[in-house]
Amino acid sequence: MDLILFFKALILGLVEGVTEFLPISSTGHLIITGDLLNFNDEKGKIFEIVIQLGAILAVCWAYRAKIGQVLATTNQKSSQQLIINLGLAFLPAAVFGLAFHHQIKHYLFSSLTVAFALILGGIAILIIERIAPQANIEAVDDMDWKHALKIGFAQCVALIPGVSRSGATILGGVLFSLSRSAATEFSFFLAIPIMFAATAFELLSNRGLFSWQDFDLFAVGFITAFLSALLVIKLFIRYVAKHDFSGFAWYRIIFGLIVLAYYW
Repeated sequence: MDLILFFKALILGLVEGVTEFLPISSTGHLIITGDLLNFNDEKGKIFEIVIQLGAILAVCWAYRAKIGQVLATTNQKSSQQLIINLGLAFLPAAVFGLAFHHQIKHYLFSSLTVAFALILGGIAILIIERIAPQANIEAVDDMDWKHALKIGFAQCVALIPGVSRSGATILGGVLFSLSRSAATEFSFFLAIPIMFAATAFELLSNRGLFSWQDFDLFAVGFITAFLSALLVIKLFIRYVAKHDFSGFAWYRIIFGLIVLAYYW
């Protein structure tokens, strides 16, 4: 493998792993990084699908005990409720995503769209932090179907590149009275079906672009994304237990302004 391609794969894998589960938009960062590295052709798009799969599997590994418990106790009410909640939260984005997939890809996948979405999303986080109600749901198991459906609709906003799926679901949860820890954990669980579905859709749509010649390139990005995402998940859970999301809001605003200045 070409050394330059190796470093591009390594950088993009790190970007995916670090940003996927933080409220700063992994898609937005990948679009911008791909533009800067000149790795945004058809091969680059397939590469992004592969490294996203690495990040999903990191969540599955980090929460393997909880996932195993739910699958082993599907006859218990708490497990059934979590499965129902995930299904309800999954539906809105799945429906809107399928309906407007081509329009979103064609019109919104650009660095300038991402820059504006980063800035507006940062401002939205600062506002939500000020107006969010007192949390009365401290754990994922305490959620009911209404909270799950509301978070599902909040996730639809993240179909716009730069908004952030995790940001929309976590801040949506906080706005609907979930604690930061509960909202973050539900966002991680919800990432599994929504990201697997999105990845499977993209893989099927672009299967003709795969080549075994790119296996080593994809392997570097996949492994890097998996390991970096695994580390970020563990650190992020600790962070939200003691901090709000204002730091991420200011990061989004500053980074968005830098992107705008660069493309200006």
